[in-house]
Amino acid sequence: MGKMEDLSLALCPVAPPRVLDKTYTEAEFKTLIDVLRRNGPWDLIIKHHFSSVEELASSVGFNSGGNLSLNSFVTQAFRGFLADHGICHYEELHDIFYNKKFMAHAREYWGGAKYAQPYMMLFNLQAPSHSFDRGHLDSPGFRGMWGLNTPIWLLSAMARSGLFSRWMLKTAQVIAWYYDSDVDGGFSYWPDGPLGAPRRLAAPMWGRGVVVQNELNYHRGEASGPKALRDLPAGFTFDSTIAADPESSDGWVLRTGDQVLRKVAHKDMRYLFHWSCEVFDDMSDMKRRMDHLDDISPEQAIGMLVDDMRRRGVVFETPSDPMKDLAFIDLVGRTYFISPARYPAEAPPDIPA
Repeated sequence: MGKMEDLSLALCPVAPPRVLDKTYTEAEFKTLIDVLRRNGPWDLIIKHHFSSVEELASSVGFNSGGNLSLNSFVTQAFRGFLADHGICHYEELHDIFYNKKFMAHAREYWGGAKYAQPYMMLFNLQAPSHSFDRGHLDSPGFRGMWGLNTPIWLLSAMARSGLFSRWMLKTAQVIAWYYDSDVDGGFSYWPDGPLGAPRRLAAPMWGRGVVVQNELNYHRGEASGPKALRDLPAGFTFDSTIAADPESSDGWVLRTGDQVLRKVAHKDMRYLFHWSCEVFDDMSDMKRRMDHLDDISPEQAIGMLVDDMRRRGVVFETPSDPMKDLAFIDLVGRTYFISPARYPAEAPPDIPA
């Protein structure tokens, strides 16, 4: 078996995504939108992951000779958090976040797990946008190592390597979309690994959703909205935001500082709500996690990756500080890099400008 086939087989969720025809009630959706409209402005999704456009460009290998073009890799997609670390940020969303129906879906998805604990809820506000995403995994967590104490590059390599399934946190997400259009806007995913056949949940999607383990399910959100409005408006920067349009009951406005760049109608928006929980098979499984009875350490993880890369024939010298050595980090990323081989004919990735 070749390297790519080996990696692909390790990157399959515990079960294929399960489609839900209705996730939130219309009253719940209205409450969610009201919170978004009252509490903006909201930053770009990329700003939650990168501190500058230069850092972003470097991470995707963009070389412009010093003249960066945001149109090459940035889209009009914004994000905020409604709950995190198990804490709901808004009182009116308490029952939506601590959602018994979603917790039941998660336990069932994991084959009848006994316990479920919600820990995070975010949203995406996507104005008309291209999609340059060629497919990705959400950031995984492991007993002893997760996003609060471990860099994303290492967590991603651990997931892609297939070596750390013993420690990987059992999670499930309920992801819901509100996009009342059939102009692109769907959800592409690869439940049989990135080298397997793609599947697609096509728009329109008004309240449809999936129960899924997106840390091992390659997926991508598709381009959406009127094609004539997908390019960035003049004046758009890394610091541009979106907020409720005060002159409209349901529209949105994009700004850079006080400068209005574009107004976007409700009908042209693609809304996404992402709810996450951790599940436990039984009490002993829960105690193993909460009482740190079988955690993995960064030193152990690095050692396992080093041994595996040497087994694969990768030639290198182990650096004195692997966590900070940029050449080693790059090597690990390249060793375990894989992306989808095929895309739905109706939804290919956009080609950056």
